[in-house]
Amino acid sequence: MQERPGEVTRMAPMPEGLEYRGIETRLLDGELVQFVVGMGPKAEPEHVERYAECAAAQYALIRGYGFARHVRTNIDKEDNGGWRGDAVYTISPSLPRGLKTIDAEVVAGNCAENGIPMV
Repeated sequence: MQERPGEVTRMAPMPEGLEYRGIETRLLDGELVQFVVGMGPKAEPEHVERYAECAAAQYALIRGYGFARHVRTNIDKEDNGGWRGDAVYTISPSLPRGLKTIDAEVVAGNCAENGIPMV
């Protein structure tokens, strides 16, 4: 989600009954971070993407950064019916170049309002 200065984007609420199965965070190189997330069978791929985005936003804030840029997300259906997401983001103190940038504070706030667990 690309933010413009002063613009606040609200996420649509997540459906009831989604199962969040945890987040693994791996620092790959400096400001490049991988997030592996798991969700239950009621989730859809877009829910897995949002879960990873929430993890990235909170992680950026924890590290003292204000922004993140989405690099890639791979989503797989697991044998048990659940979902696994493998997402990579860069985190930065200023708005990075690119189309898929997020304002970490805004996204983390939206995630908290919608009950999406974070790092």
